[in-house]
Amino acid sequence: MSKSVKITCGILAALTLVGFGAWVFQQVYGLGVTGMSNGTSWGLYICMFMFFVGLSAGGLIVASSASVFHIAEYKKVALPAIILSTACITVAGMFVLADLGSIVRIWRLFTGPNLTSPLVWDITVITIYLVINVVYLVNMVSSKPGAAHRVEITSRFALPVAILVHTVTAWIFGLQIGREWYSSIMGPLFVASAMDSGLALLLLVLMGLRRKGWFDTSDKLISSLSGLMITCVAVDAYMVGCEIVTAAYPMDASALQALNEMFVGATAPFFWCEVLCGIVIPLALLLFAKNRRNMKLVAFSSVLIVIGVFCKRVWLLFTSFIHPNIAYGPGVSSGSYTARQSTGDQIWATVSNYTPQLPELLIVVGIIAFGALAFIVIAFKLLPLYRKAQGEDAEGRAAKIPYAPAANMSGARGNRASVTAKTHEGAVSVAMESCDAAFVANVAQADAAPAAIKSQGTASATARA
Repeated sequence: MSKSVKITCGILAALTLVGFGAWVFQQVYGLGVTGMSNGTSWGLYICMFMFFVGLSAGGLIVASSASVFHIAEYKKVALPAIILSTACITVAGMFVLADLGSIVRIWRLFTGPNLTSPLVWDITVITIYLVINVVYLVNMVSSKPGAAHRVEITSRFALPVAILVHTVTAWIFGLQIGREWYSSIMGPLFVASAMDSGLALLLLVLMGLRRKGWFDTSDKLISSLSGLMITCVAVDAYMVGCEIVTAAYPMDASALQALNEMFVGATAPFFWCEVLCGIVIPLALLLFAKNRRNMKLVAFSSVLIVIGVFCKRVWLLFTSFIHPNIAYGPGVSSGSYTARQSTGDQIWATVSNYTPQLPELLIVVGIIAFGALAFIVIAFKLLPLYRKAQGEDAEGRAAKIPYAPAANMSGARGNRASVTAKTHEGAVSVAMESCDAAFVANVAQADAAPAAIKSQGTASATARA
């Protein structure tokens, strides 16, 4: 590990400790130290939870697709993809724990789960998702016989679970009839945005690993992944457009109120940032194959997509919190310090406000730093093991090739290639037998050549005598 990487790990470890200290402070004084209130009961923690669940998508889907759909090129980046997916889903789970408030409440998840709640569904699926990632990692770096087969079996479960975890996360919002999240398109929208942001982060990680010399990825493969990424961006843009038209056309008052906040209100900067950074600019840059072969443009577009999807999570979450659904009511008791000191109608709020406070920001930075540190450490430990396992597998395949003298190897290889190319899949064994016969013949000729030369020399000497 180079000096610069060690310094980076030290900085990340320090930030993790700072975040842990802020979390302890929150445990002592409660969620009141955050910017959340009764009006905005979900804040930056849940926003980052959505974001990192999506970021984990790209890695696992790419790795599992390599085995399920037999995409040989994607198998080359399966390990770093799985490491990234594992780190991101771990970070997402930590944000849930931070939002829980008092950590001692977690035992209620096991003693009294509400099986009809999408929150319980999501925790269950995320746990399965994390287990699959770990099993994937163990089998990928294993050099034991049958490890490759176990990887293929794991991938059969990994792909549907990867799609399901983003769908169930979307249902946490899409099944709430009292807010503007209530929509059947929320699940596909989450999967599409998870794919483009996850692939964008994966591309950035692959380029970073290649630059450090830890893992080599060809420009051709990066170009291929960027093509898949930009396709997901186009699908994401289409779904956002469908949702906006569907919400605006009936001219419903609450829907128009939410759209007004998106277009010109409190969350407008995040919405237009997503449109420009996450959709328009990447599409304009990477829609053409020539630009996808430019690694600088791919990296720049990937950064913009990650930023754009983060902005999507912000406006998607907070737009529906600004105006609480309080028809015929005086408002919502905000629970803020000002409201607690007030009397009469002043305790009620008809518009919700939220600004992340310092403890929240420190906890968020600490959790992200922990995830980055975990990725670096795991990658540093497992990538050499993966190369070793792949090398042993290659040596095992090479050991099965029969030996032939160098002088006759080219002819034998030519025979093998010629015969194999002319056979169909069902006649491969016949081709192999013919090639093996050619090898044996070549070896026999090579062994017989010295004896023949010796006999010719002896006959010539006798004639001269």
